[in-house]
Amino acid sequence: MGAWPVLGFFGLDVLAIYWAFRINFRDAKATEEIRVTPSELRVRRVSHRGHVVEWVLNPLWVQLDQKCHAEFGIEKLYLVSKGRRVSIARFLGADERLALPKP
Repeated sequence: MGAWPVLGFFGLDVLAIYWAFRINFRDAKATEEIRVTPSELRVRRVSHRGHVVEWVLNPLWVQLDQKCHAEFGIEKLYLVSKGRRVSIARFLGADERLALPKP
């Protein structure tokens, strides 16, 4: 038979890697912006499709809640105010989340 069937599987590998990079580059267009002023804390998130979601919170009543893992460090950060939990810094790594200034 030879090794010619390997070429088909190699083609599948190349296709899978192309697909993964395409999804990664698409998701890289998403942004998150946090603005803090004395009167408000504004979180603005733009998805890779252009959908905008915005939350306005009172900075005097906001708490920073974090979900930690013993081995991996900080997994998720939340802003909590009046029973609402807004996930922030989803794009950052554990070390970068740790370096964020606390409100």
